[in-house]
This record gives sequence, C-alpha cells and structure tokens, in this order.
Amino acid sequence: MAENTVVVGLDIGTTKIACLVGRKNEHGKVEILSVGQTESIGVTRGVVANIEKTVASIKEAVRLAEENIDEGQLKIKVVNVGIAGQHIRSLQHRGIYTRKNSENDEVSQIDIDRLIEDMYQLVMKPGEEIIHVLPQEYIVDAEQGIKDPIGMSGVRLEANFHIITGQVSAAKNIQKCVSKSGLEVDEIILEPIASSEAVLSEEEKEAGVVLVDIGGGTTDIAIFQDGIIRHTAVIPFGGNVITEDIKEGCTIMKKQAEKLKVKFGSALASESQENEIVCIPGLRGRAPKEISLKNLANIIQARMEEIIEHVHYEIQNSGYAKKLIGGIVVTGGGSQLKHITQLFEYVTGMDARIGYPNEHLAATAKFDNLTSPKYATGIGLVIKGLDKSEKVESVKEETVKQHSRKRSSGFFDKIINKSKEFFEAGEEE
Repeated sequence: MAENTVVVGLDIGTTKIACLVGRKNEHGKVEILSVGQTESIGVTRGVVANIEKTVASIKEAVRLAEENIDEGQLKIKVVNVGIAGQHIRSLQHRGIYTRKNSENDEVSQIDIDRLIEDMYQLVMKPGEEIIHVLPQEYIVDAEQGIKDPIGMSGVRLEANFHIITGQVSAAKNIQKCVSKSGLEVDEIILEPIASSEAVLSEEEKEAGVVLVDIGGGTTDIAIFQDGIIRHTAVIPFGGNVITEDIKEGCTIMKKQAEKLKVKFGSALASESQENEIVCIPGLRGRAPKEISLKNLANIIQARMEEIIEHVHYEIQNSGYAKKLIGGIVVTGGGSQLKHITQLFEYVTGMDARIGYPNEHLAATAKFDNLTSPKYATGIGLVIKGLDKSEKVESVKEETVKQHSRKRSSGFFDKIINKSKEFFEAGEEE
C-alpha cells in the first residue's frame, strides 16, 4: 500500500455530520489528518429525510475538514459513507464456487472475491439491495470450519455468509446527497461494522462481544463471536428520543433539554440526590424554572431501559447469548451518559464497558477529543477504507503473479512441444 494513501470517512448521522481524513503511518497506526463537523439537519433516524439540507451540511463538514488540513491543500473527492436505519436486515446464506482445473492449484484471494461477487447476485425482495456480504466459515472440498482458505489446495470452495441488506431508496438517497455535494462514493459501509473496527480488539471479537453504538437517531448492534460477525441489527431509537422525553417531561425547550442531558444527565436515578436542583432561565419575562436532577434521571432511565431491552432481545435472538465472554461495548454519542454501563449490566446481566475509538489510532495532539465515542463510526469508516486499499493492492500483486506464472508455463510448454516435434520428425526419417 502506498505510504501516502489518504482515505476520507463521512459519517452522515442524525445529530451530526462528521468528515474525517486519515492515513496509515509507518507503524501501521491510523493517523487522523483532519476533522470537519457540522450539525445534521436533513437526517431522521439514520435515514435522509431532506436532500437539500443534508447536502448543505455535508458541504460544510467537508469544507471544515479541508480547512483543517495542515500539509498543503488537499481536495476531498472520494469518501466512504456509513448507512444505518431500521430498514437494515441481515440473513444467513451458503455459497458454492467450483474452481477450474486449469487454474493455479492453490485457493487465492481472487477465488474468494469471485465467490463473494456471486453472492451479490442473490434475488432480494422488491426495493431491497445487498449492502455487505461477510464470509463466516469456509469449506474446502468438504473440509469444514476454515477461517482463511488462501493457500489451500481444493476444487470446491464453499462459505457460510452473513448478508446485510437495506432499502435501495435509502442507499440511493445517500449517494444522491454525496454526489450533489461534488463528491464520489467509494463504498457504503454499515455503521455498526465501521464502529466495531474502531473500538473492538481482536481478542474481544474472538471471545464474543456485543457492540452497541447509540447515536442520535438509531442504536446499532453488531455481535461477534470466534472472530466472525454473527448478527447485526438497527433499533430506531437513540439519544434524540431521550432529549424529546426530557423536553416533554420538564416542559422546556429542546435546546435546553439537550444541554441538561449532556451536562447533568444520568442513566441511574438511584445515583442522584433528591435535593439537587438545576435552574433554567425562563422565556422572556417569565420566572426561571427549577428542575430536580432526580426527576431528570428518572426520565432518562425509563427511556434508556427501553433501548437496552431492545438490545437484550437482539442478543437473545442471535443465539449467541451464552457465548459472549467479552460482554457489551457501548459507544456512540449516547454512551457518554453517566452510569450507562451500570444500567446495561443491571438490565442484561452482562459485563459492559465504554468503547473509545483509540484501538488503532496514532496519538495526535491536534485533535484531542478524537477518542470520544461519538467519533467511533467516522474513524471506523477511515479504517475500513484503508483496509480496502491494502486489499486492492494485494489482489493486483496476486493477479500479476498469476499472469507471470501462466506466461512462464506457456513458454515451457512451447519448448516441450517443439522438442517432441523434433524427435518425432527424426524417428520418421
């Protein structure tokens, strides 16, 4: 992979649009060169609801990202974009690919790519399309449970796949917004998969872990076990629903409700004192409003418990509930509520921790808040883009090697054939 390969991740969220520019340094760590963030206006529950407003927000985030780059002028043209929303579905499927005898004896990355491409041809319900085809285990000539078949000998290559689908219209609207912003989509990536790249370690994926990414409009779930993604889901609730509840329950403005949640919000009412009061300025000419932090925590806990119940249902539904040694990793902007891990542990009975996206990040003094959980998806999109460019390079190298092998074998075949003809002609004489 070229040293200077720069990748852009565009996280189109319900509350914010973040544009992150990154590359890999000489130690293999991801170095974030620039960040541009703006408020998201045209997105509702992870789905684009207003094209023009979303385009304006994307343009602003990209402009800020371009301004923040130190090393000369970099023009952002190609981006990796995240997709979420309750239209996301996942299913299991098995694919088979028979290798031709004339090909190289060993299974190569090209064979795996052909098998995966074949899965994209599956017939979906009207209005749905395949977003991701994720191989789980491979089977080479009836030999089961193979994680990486490259280099093995065999003719029949099979694999169990985790296939993620979404609405065609939702994906098209994202592409439309990006292209209207003067950009090009390299890849659309499911947001929980991107977030998992940023906050989970390989050991956790091996042990079995649930990633819960609480955004503004949706809560995304990805379950890993034995190093393989096993289950994905998107719940159409997030931090914005909690803000709405505070607004209704305390009869205050939405902006005030958001500030209250961020500054004083707690997911456990038992941790708040009865006598703790916050004073909010009233509207013009009206008296200030007093709000009990205990009451605030009760409102937050009620809604948060509902979200966690949905998460718990998805964990039970996946069939891996008893195999998740790594417990739950909570990330996203919504994970910054106080005592949220304790509430997760109380409701699900599983260990929980906050996921900070510093797993693969190089230390940088310029953007000190980059390790905040709210940037997990954006950083994950950059990591996925860098991984893809590395893979493309390796496939190119493999193709070149195969061509050179074929050319050299063809050259030797010609020599052998010429020799045969020469000796046969001698015998006839």
